[in-house]
Order: sequence, then C-alpha cells, then structure tokens
Amino acid sequence: MNIKPKISVVIPVFNGESTIFKTINSVLEQTFKNLEIIVINDGSTDATLDIIQSINDVRLQVFSYANAGLATSRNRGIEKANGDFISFIDADDLWTVDKLEVQYQVLQNNQNASVAYSWTDYIDETGNFLKAGRRIIANGDVYSQLLLRNFLENGSNPLISKEAINAVGGFDQTLAAAEDWDMWLRLAAKYEFVCVEKPQILYRISTNSMSTNLKRQETASLTVIEKAFADEKAIKIKHLKKYSLANTYKYLTFKALESNMKKNINWAAANFLWKCVIHNPFLLRQTRVMLIAMLKIFVPFIYYSFYKIIKPTA
Repeated sequence: MNIKPKISVVIPVFNGESTIFKTINSVLEQTFKNLEIIVINDGSTDATLDIIQSINDVRLQVFSYANAGLATSRNRGIEKANGDFISFIDADDLWTVDKLEVQYQVLQNNQNASVAYSWTDYIDETGNFLKAGRRIIANGDVYSQLLLRNFLENGSNPLISKEAINAVGGFDQTLAAAEDWDMWLRLAAKYEFVCVEKPQILYRISTNSMSTNLKRQETASLTVIEKAFADEKAIKIKHLKKYSLANTYKYLTFKALESNMKKNINWAAANFLWKCVIHNPFLLRQTRVMLIAMLKIFVPFIYYSFYKIIKPTA
C-alpha cells in the first residue's frame, strides 16, 4: 500500500534543461523523506522532459501542459498535490538538505502557524555564492511587515499547510510577476507565520530571470500593493502604503543596477530611485544607501557622456 506523502513539492519548469536535474536532486536529497515531487512541465521545447524522465525515483511525477506561465503551473501542481503541506521550488533554485525537515518541525512546534519560511542566499548561474539575502525574523501575525516588503524574497521559500493554500485560493494567474508576494500576503491576512533562522534557499540569479524584467515587475508589484491595501485587514494600517511603495522602488532601483544593460538601465534606475524618494523622502537620510545608488547610477552616465565628447572621430 502506498504511504500518503506528508509534503508535496511542486516544481514548475519551462525550458530548464541546464538546471532542472540539480533542482530535483536537491529535493530528493532532503533529510525529510516522506514527500512527493510534482513537476509541471510548462510546454518546454528543450531537453527538460528527457532529463526529468531519466531520474528514477518513485516519489517523482511529471505532468506536461501547453505553456501557461508560472502562476498557472503552480496552481496545477497544487491540484495534483496529495500532501498535508506544500512547498514550491523554481526549476533553477536549490535547497539545503535539511530545508523541509526543519520547516516541518517548526510548524509542528508552532501549531498556530500555517506557514514556515527560511532565509535566502543568492547564487550565480554556476552555483557560486553571490550574496546573503535579508535576515528578517517575523513570527505570528506578519501581515504589516509583509506589506512593507516581501521578506520571504522568492517563491522557492515557504512550507505551507495545504488547507491554508486552498482557503486563500492559490496563485493569482492574472499577475505576470510578484504572484508569490501576493500569495504570501493573502496567507498572512489569515494565518500565522514562523521563521527558521537559517539560510536554506539558494536562489539563482541569471540574466534571463523573470525578476530582471523590471517594467513587468513594477506593474505587477503595484497591482499587488493596491490589492493588499484594499483588504479589510489593512484598514488600520493605510499609512504604511507609501512605505510599501518606496521599498518596492528601492528594490527595483538596485535590481536595475544589478542588471547588465549598463547605460540604458541607469535611466531606469534613476527613475525608480526618484519614485522611491517621492513616496518616502526620509530615505534620503539613509545616506550610505542613497549615496551608493546615486554613484552607481550617475558615474557610468558621466563616464559615457565624457567619453563621447573626447572620443576622436574617424
């Protein structure tokens, strides 16, 4: 007789041939063994499906559909999930081996909580460490803190009660980005969170990452903020909206500066920084942060302009 899995891990993938094997292995190698892996192949046209099918483990299932996007793929995975808890991991991210075990245990030890999250470290395309993520500790009712910023940072992070996911209705398929933040906010409006105070998610930054599409990220984030502050739970904290907007534009500013578009992206970074300051002028008092941003934005622009002036003509 088959044993019902306690945890379902959903992996959406579209053309992930370069990373999907390592991602699946990072789940199969978890110290928590009573799990199932549901891979949603979102219309891949490369060798992704062949690589998945080469992995021999009874806990692994793969379902193929026409391309429909990340939110739809995650929801399809939720529909297939048999576990009492669900976790999502993107097809280019990794977990430490104890991620599920520790998150599951903290939920068992905190019966009022329905969501456990950990900290994130960032890696490059070859898996090398780039930087540490935020080390924010938030337990219990985290709604107001999550409105200010997405301190879970990515969609590969939390372990969530399936009952809670079903209650809030899954991911919003109308969002082209920031659908994970939207989901965490809807969960936080109804359920308590608990923090695992250690980095367990290795989030891969790549040049073709969804989060590098800054205009789409901006539009979706603004939609999420408007939606969240329209919730009845946000009635008494409307004053936080300007700080939420400012933090979003601060994030977009540095995301723009991390991109490889060089001269053109500096205009985007400058625009985001300006919107950031408009919503929260007090950020100008964060002298070091603002100075770093302005130097990164304007020094390359000055260099290019000066180079253009002195460049000899043929």
